Formats: sequence, C-alpha cells, structure tokens
Amino acid sequence: MKEQIINFYDKFGLPRLIITLFVILVLIVATTTDLNIGSLLSDSLVRIGMNGIFVLAMIPSIQSGNGLNFGLPVGILSGIVGTLIAMENKLVGFGGFAVALFAAIPIAIIAGYIYAQLLNRVVGQEMMVGTYVGFAIVAGMCIFWLTAPFKNPAMIWAIGGEGLRTTLTLADSFTGVLNKALVFKVFGISVPTGLLLFFAFMAFLVWVFAQSKHGVAMEMVGRNPRFAVASGLKLNKYRTLGTVLSTVLAAIGYVVYAQSFGFVQLYMGPLMMAFPAVAGILIGGASTTSAKVAHGVIGVILFQTLLTVGMPVANKVIAGNISEIARVIISNGMILYALTRTTGGDQA
Repeated sequence: MKEQIINFYDKFGLPRLIITLFVILVLIVATTTDLNIGSLLSDSLVRIGMNGIFVLAMIPSIQSGNGLNFGLPVGILSGIVGTLIAMENKLVGFGGFAVALFAAIPIAIIAGYIYAQLLNRVVGQEMMVGTYVGFAIVAGMCIFWLTAPFKNPAMIWAIGGEGLRTTLTLADSFTGVLNKALVFKVFGISVPTGLLLFFAFMAFLVWVFAQSKHGVAMEMVGRNPRFAVASGLKLNKYRTLGTVLSTVLAAIGYVVYAQSFGFVQLYMGPLMMAFPAVAGILIGGASTTSAKVAHGVIGVILFQTLLTVGMPVANKVIAGNISEIARVIISNGMILYALTRTTGGDQA
C-alpha cells in the first residue's frame, strides 16, 4: 500500500497534488457559504472550454524544443483579425464562427512561420525572445487597429469614422454559438456541451498528431536534438512546425474564446493572455521540455476551476476583494516554479 501511494505521488507530481487538494478544500468551504455552487461550477465549465485551446497551443511548442510559447499573442492576434473579418461582413451564427476560423488559420500559418524563423535564430532563448515578440506585436498592432480598412459602423469610432473601437461586441455576430449548442442542466449545473465537445475535438486532433510520424519526430527533436540530427531529422524544420501549430491553435483558441466571452478586446487587450495558458499547462504537470495532451486537459481544469471557484470563496472568507491578487500569485507562482525545474513530464 505504501509503495502504491509513493508511485502515485511520483506520477501525479507535487504541484498537481497540492492544487487538486486545494480545489477540493475550496469546494468544501464554498458549501458553507451562501454562494451558488451550481452557478460557480457552470462558470468553471465555460472557462475550461473557452481557455482550453490556449493551453493546448503550448504542447507543440514544448514538444518541438521551443519551450513555453510566451509569443502566444502572435496567434491570438491572427484569431482577432479572423473574427473582425467575419464581423465586417456581418456574418452571424455558426456561419460567422466558421468564417472567422477559416480566415484566422491562413493568417496564423503565415505569422507562425515568420515567428518560427526568428526563434530558429535564437536557440536556447526562445521563451525570453517570445515574450518580447508577444509584447511588441501587441503594441505594433495598435497602429493597425487605428488604420485598419474596416467600415462596419458597429466596429469603428463614431467620431471621425476611422479606427476600431477598444472593445467590440459579438452580440450581433456569433456570441455563444458553441456555448448554447446542446446545453443541458444537471444538479443545477449548466453544461455547455458544444463548447466542451469542440475543446475535446481539438485535444483529440493534437493527440492524433502527436502519435503520427511527424509528431513523434518533432518530439524527438525537442527531447534530444543530437539524437534527432544523428537520425537524419532537420531540427529547424520540426521546430518551425511546432511553432506554426502552436500559433494556429492560438488563433483557433481566440475565436472560441471570443464567441464565449461575447466581446473582442483590441489594442492592449491580448498583452497578458499567454500567461494563464502557460500557468495552465504547468499546473497540469508539463515542464519546459515535456508536455502531453493530458497535461493540458488536467491543467486547464485545475487552473480555471481554482480561479472561478476559489476567488469568490476567498472574498467571502477574507473581507475585501483579493481575487485579482490571488490570480496573479497563482499564475506567476506556477510559472516561476516550473522555470526553476530541469526535469520533465510528470516530475515537473
């Protein structure tokens, strides 16, 4: 029995064990307050679905040896452009959602390829350079938003008739097309079936690719570059593939995020969106050198549930609003912990 407990501990990992026990404790405490547990868990499921693909986007980047993709805004901005194209043409429902996806993916492929060429020239410093790239492109796109050739009155500033507004609503486009699909309630918990199924489908696609010939080769490049070269694999080719896939997943993730959130935030809105995704994959058990789909799924469930349920409970127990403080501590604390580790996989 003792040996089984030790094996479980080694496999599950200390960070995940602590976070899991803390989530359970928070849920227990929540039952003693006047908070609506069903509503909190419903919100948790929505947040899991709307943020899950961002976490999945970290997997190809890590597997290809580029580490955590702090340059996620490159893909997010591609998703924003795709969403704006659908809004400009006043497309609604699943049609608007599909057009946003199909417009965002080619943009993400091009942007991801250019981004990959930069990372291939700074091997060993990808995460630091990626952070600066993410910050720089968000700032640079602020100029584009002011000069973008969009004409939809609902998108541009009323005064002057030029430049996009800071926040755009999707109420008249495709808000909640996934959230409302096949939704049902059980024990007072509203389950956004369509949203969760789409997340599960994307996770399945990432898993299938990881099992393919190119997926195995890409992971080999990330784990042992010298062995990969000796096996005849081209490092830059698979590092580029991992970056492009990560960027495309980020673009898809933003379209899903936007339809669930109901708004598109421009200008400096996407600046810090990479950090919750990084924290999610690390909480799931991944490291800077090893990641699997299971890490992403477990991580987004634990992280988003903790944020959704833990913050209101903390505000009830402790007088005052500390939700934002707690979110920053948890997110950046997990990132700092993981970056100090050299081991991979379940040991992180």
